[in-house]
Amino acid sequence: AMSKSAVKISSDLLSNPLCEQEPSFLEMVTAFDTAMKRMDSFNQEKVEWLWLEDGSAGIVGVFSSVFPSLNMAVKRREQTLQDYKRLQSKVEKYEEKERTGPVLAKLHQ
Repeated sequence: AMSKSAVKISSDLLSNPLCEQEPSFLEMVTAFDTAMKRMDSFNQEKVEWLWLEDGSAGIVGVFSSVFPSLNMAVKRREQTLQDYKRLQSKVEKYEEKERTGPVLAKLHQ
């Protein structure tokens, strides 16, 4: 999430009018933008290496039998992921309903 924010900040800086006026600033911001995009790409690769696309344990699953605490962490993560998906579907359901007082109250809980 933090690298995504850094990429957004760097792209916002590139669209800054000061970049058109100052070539040295544009060069510096372009280098920063490139570095942030590379960092984000690297972070994505690490996440993909640790977890499979469906959210289940990838390489982490190999070590879960060796390290019981890792196994517990994987189970907690999977439970949290299921809770998140369940709550996300609830939010989507309430967003589709008519925006009345009780619905808005539940949506903002």
